[in-house]
Amino acid sequence: MDFELNDEQRLFRRTLREFVDKEIVPVASEWERTGRYPTEIVERFRQLGLFGMTVPEEYGGLALDRVSFALVFEEIARGWMGVAGVLGSHSLACWMIARHGTEEQRAAYLPDLATGARRTGIALTEPAAGTDLQGIQTRAVRDGDHYVINGTKTWITNARHADPMPVLVKTSVTEPAHRGMSMILVEAGTPGYTVSRDLPKLGYKGTETCEIVLEDVRVPVSRLLGGVEGRGMQQALSALELGRVNIAARAVGISQCAYDAALNYSRERHAFGRPIADFQAVQLKLADMATDIQAARLLTYWAATRSESGAVTSEAAMAKYFASEVALRATMEAMRIHGGYGYSQEFVIERLYRDAPLMAIGEGTNDVQRMVIARSLISGDAKVGW
Repeated sequence: MDFELNDEQRLFRRTLREFVDKEIVPVASEWERTGRYPTEIVERFRQLGLFGMTVPEEYGGLALDRVSFALVFEEIARGWMGVAGVLGSHSLACWMIARHGTEEQRAAYLPDLATGARRTGIALTEPAAGTDLQGIQTRAVRDGDHYVINGTKTWITNARHADPMPVLVKTSVTEPAHRGMSMILVEAGTPGYTVSRDLPKLGYKGTETCEIVLEDVRVPVSRLLGGVEGRGMQQALSALELGRVNIAARAVGISQCAYDAALNYSRERHAFGRPIADFQAVQLKLADMATDIQAARLLTYWAATRSESGAVTSEAAMAKYFASEVALRATMEAMRIHGGYGYSQEFVIERLYRDAPLMAIGEGTNDVQRMVIARSLISGDAKVGW
């Protein structure tokens, strides 16, 4: 049992940290307030090879180990959680294409996705179907050697930049519903594929989040992911397991930033003639935050490590659930330590406080994570202890 990063992971983290501290932290708050798209940061992601995190080496990717994958999202979220979303959906879609795609699909898309010459995302959610993915209404009807797709997708990251965009559809109406669901790769510029609007958000700014309309979109049958109908739900859920490690790591990054800001502020802020760090009430908050964050980090790295060997349904759910709840608590406690300044846009805390709630919602709400964990325990697929 080893709780330490190896030499390669430590060097990788140092490179990430230097990049974040130098190029993201100084601009994050201003760019977020002005709604500026982080073009320069995205270009640096490309130069660092981060678009190829989950792409196999034979297609030009980094093929990162899962702990290093988590480190990317922890460090970037520590600087600005919003821009981590640019890599989040992209990395899940790349992994899904690499694992489930045909050889022709992998060869056609992965080399450019690895370099960032192409970017991608994943279109699952609909206005009336989020947690209940089996309730989607987007249909793909076979017409000769094409599918004709009609429907609406919402809360889609990278919507304007995705090429291709994996879209979860119903290729048949059957029971159970998941047997009629498939994933189709829709290329940018396909007639009928429209980004209809940007969705206003509390936080998670820096990357676009959009609604997509697909109206009589004709896509060649060759772009059915994996080449076999009826496997879309399985493909989506396997990607979401990796996505939960991603979200857990982002939550740790948010929490770490909140803790660092609170600790520094408590040392600098004086009240009644001494630093507020001298007051027991503040010390208890800092102790709770530090303990929670370290527990969340270790749980996240554990889930990441376990994911190397296959399905991690309960482990990923535990990490995502716990780490996101820690982010909610840590940002609230950091705001309390800052007092009125924590509510001001002149300090980073209010941004962290707005970003944290998405961690409890994205990749499945925390109530869903608890259900996943419980079912795994009851079925015997997971256990607590050795």
